[in-house]
Amino acid sequence: MARPFKPRCVDFDPSVTYFKPRAIPLSALEEIGLQADELEALRLCDLKNLDQAQAAKKLKVSRSTLQRILSAARRKVSEALVEGKAIRIEKQRKKQPR
Repeated sequence: MARPFKPRCVDFDPSVTYFKPRAIPLSALEEIGLQADELEALRLCDLKNLDQAQAAKKLKVSRSTLQRILSAARRKVSEALVEGKAIRIEKQRKKQPR
């Protein structure tokens, strides 16, 4: 049985929820979903230049969890840029009811 999802502390609510290549209709593009915690990890580590320990503390996760979140986020953004896919920024996941 998998561990239940532990909510992350995301302090950033983006006003833009889609990024796509120019001059191609969204309906013609494949989408990649970027979770709110993945965007927050990118923002903290790559934009705010926090080290992973500081970013993990802000997200209220372990450093190894932050590393997994960052790796997934960077892979998704890289795939979208290289393969010309749209990026959909998803809202934060809610805690699953028991």
